[in-house]
Amino acid sequence: MAESIHVLGIAGSLRRGSLNRAALRAAGELLPESMTLETFDLTPIPMFNGDLEVAGIPESVREFRRRIAAADALLLVSPEYNNSMPAALKNAIDWASRPPENAFEGKPAAIMGASPGASGTMLGQDHLRRVCRVVDMHVMNYPEVYITGAREKFDAEGKLTDESVRRRIRTLLIALADWTRRLK
Repeated sequence: MAESIHVLGIAGSLRRGSLNRAALRAAGELLPESMTLETFDLTPIPMFNGDLEVAGIPESVREFRRRIAAADALLLVSPEYNNSMPAALKNAIDWASRPPENAFEGKPAAIMGASPGASGTMLGQDHLRRVCRVVDMHVMNYPEVYITGAREKFDAEGKLTDESVRRRIRTLLIALADWTRRLK
């Protein structure tokens, strides 16, 4: 049996009913054997402010850093806002990568995203990849998962109903497990 891989899943959207949170839940249903997925909600993380940092790192940020450290790999599931990633996700990355310890250093990661549009978060993922590279995450290049026309691929309860997308997410997760084992 393969060594277990513990993944921390992070949705870039704060909205409870977001398509990206739904995609993250779908990933939890599609895990390969020997992989677990835990999620982290970015909502409690305050906007980065050097004054807050000097006064003492907020508990929500300390918890985020602990959860990153405990994970073998990360799954970032993000919408695209104005051709980029959401501010909440960028903010969380900024907090967790601050000195003296960059929580992301050397961490294997995969990215996917859902959008009602035709490009499916392609530009947002590209921007996110650049930021991940700067903080020394090891993001897989392939496979890529862009969930286009996402409103039609989830039902009213947020369940992913499109079998093609389910297969692509499953393939991404299998690749993330292999990637993580290779990097250990």
